[in-house]
Amino acid sequence: MSVVVMTMMMMVVVMIIGLLAIASIASAQIRGIVPSRDANAVILKHIYEPNPDGSYVYSYETSNGIRADQQGYDVMQGSYSYTGPDGVVYTVKYIADENGFRAEGAHLPVPPPALRN
Repeated sequence: MSVVVMTMMMMVVVMIIGLLAIASIASAQIRGIVPSRDANAVILKHIYEPNPDGSYVYSYETSNGIRADQQGYDVMQGSYSYTGPDGVVYTVKYIADENGFRAEGAHLPVPPPALRN
């Protein structure tokens, strides 16, 4: 084989190895193996206020846009929000009381109305 042909073959092999490395990194990012921006998130705000009567208030916010707050005693209510992989901010509001846990959000399915007798 000539030197030119061998050089061309080596270039093709190096390009294939490079493409495989890029595909491997992209695949790892998709599967969550390579850290995302969430891995470096820090807490920007954290409040927790327990009261003598057993009620409380808490909230927090992180640098990657996650926020949550909750308050309660017999009835607990609050909300949380986060940015999805599609870049949309999702918010869930909830309440928990003697009737159970109920959550609402524009992205959550709505249950059908209760059947009446």
